[in-house]
Amino acid sequence: MDRTAAEALDRADPLAGFRDDFLIADDGLVYLDGNSLGRLPRRTAERLRVVVADEWGAGLVRSWSEWIDLPERVGDRLGRIALGAAPGQVVVSDSTTVNLYQLASAALDDRPGRRAVVCDADDFPTDRYVIAGLAQARGLDVRRVGGAAQLESALDGDVALVMFSVVDYRSGDIADVPAISDAAHRAGALTLWDLSHAAGAIVVSLDEWGVDLGAGCSYKYLNAGPGAPAWIYVRRELHDRLRPPVWGWFGQRDQFAMGVDFEPAPGIRRWLSGTPNVLGLVALDEGVALLERAGIAALRAKGVALTTFAADLTGAWLVPMGFTLASPGDARRRGSHLALRHPEARRLSRALREEAATVADFRPPDLLRIGLAPLTTRFTDVWDGFDRIRRLAATQAWARYDPTPEVVT
Repeated sequence: MDRTAAEALDRADPLAGFRDDFLIADDGLVYLDGNSLGRLPRRTAERLRVVVADEWGAGLVRSWSEWIDLPERVGDRLGRIALGAAPGQVVVSDSTTVNLYQLASAALDDRPGRRAVVCDADDFPTDRYVIAGLAQARGLDVRRVGGAAQLESALDGDVALVMFSVVDYRSGDIADVPAISDAAHRAGALTLWDLSHAAGAIVVSLDEWGVDLGAGCSYKYLNAGPGAPAWIYVRRELHDRLRPPVWGWFGQRDQFAMGVDFEPAPGIRRWLSGTPNVLGLVALDEGVALLERAGIAALRAKGVALTTFAADLTGAWLVPMGFTLASPGDARRRGSHLALRHPEARRLSRALREEAATVADFRPPDLLRIGLAPLTTRFTDVWDGFDRIRRLAATQAWARYDPTPEVVT
């Protein structure tokens, strides 16, 4: 397959111009890890400068009049543009882990007497750890299933909560959210979804899908930066029923009355706890603004095209060299990343970084994960990256690296 094919796809790409909206420090670097950390939008750097110098530097505490409702304002914008959520159901706060704990704990409280939780045995570690910790503290049974195919057999009247990820962090497989949610509801359970690899990458319709609860990070396809705050979704019908386990002054009904007792604020605001991360919130606001300009449907179309091109290169170049595509073959069932299985994936990922100016990531035990962020990844990046993979594989470049595990990013 000739590189001119990738060049032609780039010329025809309606989103090609968005790459100029990001800081590209090294145009020779092939960055295939946007599903771990998105690139820095130029407007974000400028917005942060204004917030730091003018609002914090000059305005000082007076600027809280502008900041105090950012968690809800940015949450509403995120919900409308990327989550398919009507206003008043999304708030930006804390980390994904903290938010999953808050939501899962409240869901369990809402189903007293039910003693079981169903989750994906291979879900992202923090999701599994949160459930395991709650189960240990409460004496619950954790029913770990091998994906949605085993869900029905695990459901009965003792299940309080079902938790899955919308997009599998390893393979990119997209779950059938409406079907899983419906099965859980028929068993009388609530659903909790992790959307960290879905928000900003695929078309999400939380309200339409019948999702009860959701959470996700903002530093991947939402481009809000390292350590940026996560977000919470709570279906409107559950607002008055669910009570967060972490009570903080930002979730209090009359926050500045400094009352003795905690009375949760109405609506989604009750899920706030401590003082919001203002810099992270404005960074997320700028990231969501880019998604709004591009349009989530156009982003999804390009994500499908990028992963299809990458899968074609895998079949043509890498499968004959011992690689296996570990993502769904149907592009409609994939998020915006691919997983390639190879026994030397760990050391190959190191060789790519150190010898070929290419950043992909490794997931144990044998997956090379290729993240293709639609706003910044070119088809020529895919071609160049896969060309570098096949060249290193042809020379078994991994042999030059110690097999001792390194820090996984």
